[in-house]
Amino acid sequence: MDADSLRELLLKLPHVEETMQWGANLVFWVGDKAIGGKMFAVANLDEDGGPVVSFPAGQERYAELVEIDGVVPAPYFARIYWVALTQWNALPVRELQELLTQAHESVYARLPKRTREALALPAWERKRLISERRKQLAAKMKPKTS
Repeated sequence: MDADSLRELLLKLPHVEETMQWGANLVFWVGDKAIGGKMFAVANLDEDGGPVVSFPAGQERYAELVEIDGVVPAPYFARIYWVALTQWNALPVRELQELLTQAHESVYARLPKRTREALALPAWERKRLISERRKQLAAKMKPKTS
């Protein structure tokens, strides 16, 4: 697997959005973050020797996965049971696909009810809601003048 095939896989999952953050990191969200979406995978596009992809493994699988060569506790997220792959071939492709799909499903299941309801709206209505929410957030960020 590589970043392109990872992106192709993840964008096929329901309600997935992507953003670029923290430099050259491609962040995958279940739902748009403007309506309360949560991230479930981060791909590092820099060739800086850091982890290539990070995702939540869950408390049950975390200890097992970090015992595998090339799988380490994810920087900043290990406390919430995220793992990071130091190389794309640290896990067999099929296993990585299953783990990422499970990560997506577990994050979706933990979304607030309000966010899941927004995701269930027809696409046009969800898009309008996201646009309105982004405008509200932008207005909050504007500095107040006296």
